[in-house]
Amino acid sequence: MSVLSSAGINLKRLIGLRAIVLAGLVLAVWIARARLHLPLPLEPLAMLLTVVLAVHFASWVRLYVDSPVTDPELFAHLVLDVVALTVFLYYTGGSTNPFTVLFLLPLTLTAAALPGRYTAAMLALTVGTYSLLLAWYLPLPAMHTAHADVDDFGLHVLGMWLGFLVSATLIAFFAVNMANTLRERDRLRAEMRERELKHERVVALGALAAGAAHELGTPLSTMAVVVNDIAPDAPVGRERLQTLRAQIERCRQILSTLSAAAGHTRAESGRRLGLDAYLEELLARWRAMRPTAGINYQADGTRPAPQIVAEQTLSQTVLSILNNAADASPDEVAVHARWSDAELVLEVCDRGPGLSAAARGRAGKEPFTTKAEGEGLGLGLFLAHTTIERLGGRVVLYNREGGGACCRLSLPLAPLRIAA
Repeated sequence: MSVLSSAGINLKRLIGLRAIVLAGLVLAVWIARARLHLPLPLEPLAMLLTVVLAVHFASWVRLYVDSPVTDPELFAHLVLDVVALTVFLYYTGGSTNPFTVLFLLPLTLTAAALPGRYTAAMLALTVGTYSLLLAWYLPLPAMHTAHADVDDFGLHVLGMWLGFLVSATLIAFFAVNMANTLRERDRLRAEMRERELKHERVVALGALAAGAAHELGTPLSTMAVVVNDIAPDAPVGRERLQTLRAQIERCRQILSTLSAAAGHTRAESGRRLGLDAYLEELLARWRAMRPTAGINYQADGTRPAPQIVAEQTLSQTVLSILNNAADASPDEVAVHARWSDAELVLEVCDRGPGLSAAARGRAGKEPFTTKAEGEGLGLGLFLAHTTIERLGGRVVLYNREGGGACCRLSLPLAPLRIAA
């Protein structure tokens, strides 16, 4: 069976409803001929019902074709039903036939299952065909009884009641099933949204972990140098002890960021800052981590700068990219930020060996590192891509003229922006 989209599910229901209506029309023709002895034109009615039956079976076979049913296709099925009903009514009294109420059925189905433009088209079609049947139709012959007028009127009222009963029952049936479908769709959407939130928390934790790994490298390296300088039996000394304590406190602060910020919502995980102040604060934080690295920072943008939420995952992403650049060329890291009211473009460039074509192809698609074994986890750039894309932006890597590599972050500010 084909992939059942919403239109496919509704087509399946339409086929079931069409079978009920078709059986009802056949029964009505039989009663009119066998019980009421009305001389209906059986030949054109038989041809019409045969065509409708063929369309009905063709529609059922369509469900087993390996392609999804589209909205225009479902609307075409409803239009065919209206045309068939119009032809049937033309041969059975036109607008005087009490079963003209069946025009409400395709109109209701269209309104419930398809976008508004289809409903407007179906409204025009049903009103137009009903209006034509006011003037052009084959009239039903009167019953030949002593009380013809009374009997004709009573039969007409009974037919209207039956038509209303059939239409109301079918509409109610379809409406209940549509409501069940909508509830099921809402449940699936809620489950998908919950899974998406879980994935976002994993991405947030991964980005924070990658940034924390870079940040931990500096205090751990400092502690390693201090410990290596201490002789086995020599006293530690007050200055070295203070240094070790300060670096341990720095490690504790970095690790506390993971538990305090990972998985929080955007509003809970950051602070309100101007974009220029946010970038300057972030670079000051990085300079404290890498005091020996040389940096050239340029900023161009609208003033006053847009107010944004200083999200932790974004901060860790930028820090991770800055650390990668400093690892490639500690003496020269160029940072150029430019922004408008709608977008931030941040370029971080180094004077390292640059990127090979293979490295550019793998960037963002899988964890990898160009550093020596044991010197990198390969997660920083991969999670940077994931974080920026989650915020609606993109990451581009390219080689710099004169040697080195650049990483360009293009980020729309709408997910982070706060109205003034």
